[in-house]
Amino acid sequence: MNGDTNPVYFPVEEYERAAKAEADRHLGKVRDEALSRGVDCETVHVTGYPADAIIETAETTACDLIVMGSHGRRGIARLLLGSQAAKVVTLSSVPVLICR
Repeated sequence: MNGDTNPVYFPVEEYERAAKAEADRHLGKVRDEALSRGVDCETVHVTGYPADAIIETAETTACDLIVMGSHGRRGIARLLLGSQAAKVVTLSSVPVLICR
């Protein structure tokens, strides 16, 4: 199939370019805010399964702490939807701080 016959066709390369641009935009804002407050900040955009990518990046860059946000789902919603934060807490050898 090509883009002319499939209305939901979206080239992977185009998606990856758009995702990187969006990540760069968000990470730039975070970096700028940290630097404006005198906090050293290095950002990195990685791809893959979120929990695995977070853990691997933290370990390969020798992070002292992983800080993550959480939606605070409980009960059935957490079981059905899964939780990247819970996976990181469970599998990481690096300490993890979860913030709501």
